[in-house]
Amino acid sequence: MLPAGVTEITFYDVATNLPLFVAPRGRTWSEFYAESLHHGWPSFRDAEVVQSNVCVHSNGETQSVNGTHLGHNLPDLYGNRYCIDLVCVAGLEPVT
Repeated sequence: MLPAGVTEITFYDVATNLPLFVAPRGRTWSEFYAESLHHGWPSFRDAEVVQSNVCVHSNGETQSVNGTHLGHNLPDLYGNRYCIDLVCVAGLEPVT
């Protein structure tokens, strides 16, 4: 459950602190959580990807633009599903 007043969470690259995913977008927190729990890792959809910071290779491997391995894109009936290793997106928000 999200803290009061929070509607989205930004997930950062552990190596560079680049924002990679913002969720939930286009669905509820309960839907995001249920899908992630079902698959065993955070599962993001296209609307939740920070496109400028994430690249997907032809074999489905998903990386940050700086080369951090994140997981794989495993499309299903609903479109792209980015199955991401939580340890790869547990970075901290950059301090300014």
